[in-house]
Amino acid sequence: MKGWYLLYCKPKSELRAQLNLGLQGLETYLPMMQVEKKDKGLSQVKKSPLFPNYLFVKFDPTEFSVSKIHSTRGVARLVDCSEQLTPLNDILITRLKHQELIAPVLSSSKTYISGEKVRVLAGPFSELEGVFIEHNGQERCKVLFKFLGKLQSLEFATADIEAAIA
Repeated sequence: MKGWYLLYCKPKSELRAQLNLGLQGLETYLPMMQVEKKDKGLSQVKKSPLFPNYLFVKFDPTEFSVSKIHSTRGVARLVDCSEQLTPLNDILITRLKHQELIAPVLSSSKTYISGEKVRVLAGPFSELEGVFIEHNGQERCKVLFKFLGKLQSLEFATADIEAAIA
């Protein structure tokens, strides 16, 4: 039975997998979101995958070889819960497509500059001040601290730090 299935792609290879599956005549869907990112002081709106490393593909496993999908560039594997592939409900894909059309642009409001002093808000290091090093993904960052005379960098959620008051 033809239906939508979920694929797990190799890191940052969703577009490659989508292109290669499309060349094989398969319908794919990669939900995207618009994110406002600041780069060198300039604000830009860029599209990024809503579910990083995941892609939906529509096919009939009785007519199209699953092993052919597994060997497609960019694809890691089909996501399944049992030995028999179960298609996703079409309503899920329809709703995702609808939400993608009406979704607002997400803003990465907290941006820090390398070298800026920050304070930790939560966790065992709360109230400690350090130096912001870099963003590490969309929601994580690295902060440099001085412990017992040594410099140590730790990773935090961006939401768990704030600019330190000078």
